[in-house]
Amino acid sequence: MPAKVNTSTKSSQGLTVITTHINADFDAFGSMLAAKKLYPDALVVFPGSQEKNLRDFFVKSMVYLYDIAKIKDLDLNAVRRLILVDTRQASRIGNFAGIVHRPGLEVHIYDHHPPMPDDISGSVEVTQITGATVTILTKILREKEIPITPEEATIIALGLYEDTGSFTFTSTTEDDYLAAAYLLSKGADLNVVSDIVTREMTPEQVRLLNDMIEGVTHRTISGIDVAVTTVSCDTYIGDFAFLVHKLKDIQNLDVLFALASMENRVYMVARSRLSGVDVGEIAMAFGGGGHPSAASATIRGQTLIQVEEKLFVFLNQFVNPSQLARDLMSAPAISVEPSVPLKKAHDLLTRYNVNVLVVLEPDNPLGTISRQVIEKAIHHKLKHVPVREYMTSDVDTVNPDAPLSEIQEKIIGNQQRLLPVVENGRLLGVITRTDLLNVLVSEPARIPEFAVDTMEWGANVRERRIDKFLRERLPEEIIELLMSVGSVADSLGYDAYAVGGFVRDIFLYLENLDTDIVIEGDGIEFAKALSASLGGRVRAHEKFKTAVVILPNGRKIDVATARLEYYKSPGALPTVEMGSIKLDLYRRDFTINTLAIRLNPGKFGTLIDFFGAQKDLKRRVIRVLHNLSFVEDPTRVFRAVRFEQRFGFRIGKLTAALIENAVRMDFFRQLSGRRLFSELRQILEEDRPIMALHRLHEYNLLKVIHRKIVYKSAMEALLHSVEKVLAWHNLLFLEEPCRQWMVYLLALTRSFDQESATALCDRLELTLRHRKILIHEKTNAEECLKWMTSQRILKNSDLYKKLHPFHTETLLYVMASTPRTSIKRAVSDYITTLRSTETLLNGNYLKEIGFKPGPIFREILDSLLDARLNGEVETLHDEVEFVQKNWKVG
Repeated sequence: MPAKVNTSTKSSQGLTVITTHINADFDAFGSMLAAKKLYPDALVVFPGSQEKNLRDFFVKSMVYLYDIAKIKDLDLNAVRRLILVDTRQASRIGNFAGIVHRPGLEVHIYDHHPPMPDDISGSVEVTQITGATVTILTKILREKEIPITPEEATIIALGLYEDTGSFTFTSTTEDDYLAAAYLLSKGADLNVVSDIVTREMTPEQVRLLNDMIEGVTHRTISGIDVAVTTVSCDTYIGDFAFLVHKLKDIQNLDVLFALASMENRVYMVARSRLSGVDVGEIAMAFGGGGHPSAASATIRGQTLIQVEEKLFVFLNQFVNPSQLARDLMSAPAISVEPSVPLKKAHDLLTRYNVNVLVVLEPDNPLGTISRQVIEKAIHHKLKHVPVREYMTSDVDTVNPDAPLSEIQEKIIGNQQRLLPVVENGRLLGVITRTDLLNVLVSEPARIPEFAVDTMEWGANVRERRIDKFLRERLPEEIIELLMSVGSVADSLGYDAYAVGGFVRDIFLYLENLDTDIVIEGDGIEFAKALSASLGGRVRAHEKFKTAVVILPNGRKIDVATARLEYYKSPGALPTVEMGSIKLDLYRRDFTINTLAIRLNPGKFGTLIDFFGAQKDLKRRVIRVLHNLSFVEDPTRVFRAVRFEQRFGFRIGKLTAALIENAVRMDFFRQLSGRRLFSELRQILEEDRPIMALHRLHEYNLLKVIHRKIVYKSAMEALLHSVEKVLAWHNLLFLEEPCRQWMVYLLALTRSFDQESATALCDRLELTLRHRKILIHEKTNAEECLKWMTSQRILKNSDLYKKLHPFHTETLLYVMASTPRTSIKRAVSDYITTLRSTETLLNGNYLKEIGFKPGPIFREILDSLLDARLNGEVETLHDEVEFVQKNWKVG
């Protein structure tokens, strides 16, 4: 600090103005008040808004007596000297930023924040790393022996107590305590300070804090647990920093970043107790600032999602303490026995998309062998030679507690592409060069995501207890069932997890009691044990290592063995092998379906999120787990569209690009018709499938089903007509079921001739009964519609004969296809009334009155039915007279 500061109140000409940063807090205001004591003739001007707590203080106190001017009343051209307190950043001083570089302007700066690249330079700069700026100014007042009143001392003390967290923040210094002692000696009222600093929260703040607590997620960054919470509010809620401090204390967090979207800005407040995480440096990257332990930023022009994504980029860049091998390794390692032929080892590399195999015998790593070595050996016709002949046996290993420096030395220094992690002679996992690179550089390397030995997802696994939430969301009988699952698995030494759509829909607040269980162990053995425990029965599928447990009440539990899946060709069914829960979840279609809940006693209700599923559910986005997802299973494209429309989500940008790539590369050509039909049928069975069909059209996917399916305005109008007709039919509550998907499929094929319809049925491998409807019945129904259109009057008996051969789905298609209300009404009358019409007389009566069985029976009964349909007969007596009048017994 300079020994002498010129605080003469008169600049050569013009005004002297004291100001601070936007969203001023008590440290800012206290510093302005202290600066006013140094520059008595200066105007005190806020550059913009103040924090709510400060605004309330203005209303309730006598602070209006201080000479505070409004910026709108200030002529900025008249300012010749600008006094900045508690900031030195142009981006934080509002309209004053427009004059700070004006020639001839004298700038004095008093600030306690660390220096930043875009700091304003002043002719006078009094800066010092302290807990609050008022500490610096209090020291000057004390040295100059400038008197202050008890009220002024109280206001300055408010800034000191607020910015140091009542001297609990790690940024608190010795000078802060000395400043407090001096202010107390001048009459600062600690009762006032306490009332304001330890204030009660408003109902809005309580709700916001609750949202912050529920939104906390944890990310491990370079071995450090970083808590992040995000919230959104339609209106601005003040004292966000106060709420962040509350949250940090409630959950005892070492590192916390809180992001709040309010109105058209995103506010970031960060706190850190660890020397390895400088939150001020990270806030600086967002245009904000602060201290290593406390910082903030206000971000404009970006969404909450964009800010959160950037935050994780900056965290990976700035948080770099040492990590241990156990934190970096991927498990399980893909391995091979030394006696295995090179050709089989090459098949393993291709199957799992890895470049190096660990050679094990039995659990002890003997060495490694790379893709290059194997392929060169095969080129030289050595495919039958065992792996041990060409493996690299001189391989370094590390124990799970090895630090990053040792890992780096062995991988980079020894040019070793894969480093086994070994404990007590047993292989636990491997660390690849990519794993190391992801830690050493600011962003993860852009690598093929499917490589098992390079999955970076697992390092960021998130776990939290949600057992209370489960009890709120699920019926007690389901909770008891899940606990029974965990207990049985535990008795077998297995880990059990609830997975899939069951878990996803819990968080989407959708009812879904279809229980899917994954077992780390033998799923079929577990299913048999569970069935015995609950008195059920089991259906097992050995090939896929799955089973269904059917309970006495009819409820079904799907059980799967945690497994790896690989695909022999695009579109083929998967081949299954044993694996871990992490690899089992990695094989799934989209991140939103990768949540798992532990069910074992002691860990019951622990949510596991390896792949950012919670974030994607929150953002309402559909994302694949790896870039080859649609190559392996093209049906996932249709599922992506179905889930997007069902949940009101959006398909992620990369996933959308991969869909377009799958269409261009025509990965669907090897897809079996049965699997394609299954996905199409599920889309058409959705509550409102039209938007999904529109999305299929946008992705050019309808041509995958058949090239003649064209989604134009006429087709869209027909589909909406189908939707209305189906809604009408559902309200009838008829016992006869209606296959909704068939009605939509008939509409999609409206322009098809029989040849095209036959080709579609062949492609989809439809059953004979479905083929009859799409090929023959549809053609006949369209001819019937032409006939109905040509008739001026439709007799019920004629209508009955024309429509009776058709299934309900075809009838609804006819109703949807015609714009004429009279025809719609006629078909609806047939469905609701005419179709169920029967004669009261039958063949037995005809025999009783003397008719001999034969063709005459059909003639009489058909004519009698026509008469009933046309209203010519109503009662049994009417029918008897009708028969006696028109036919003679003999």
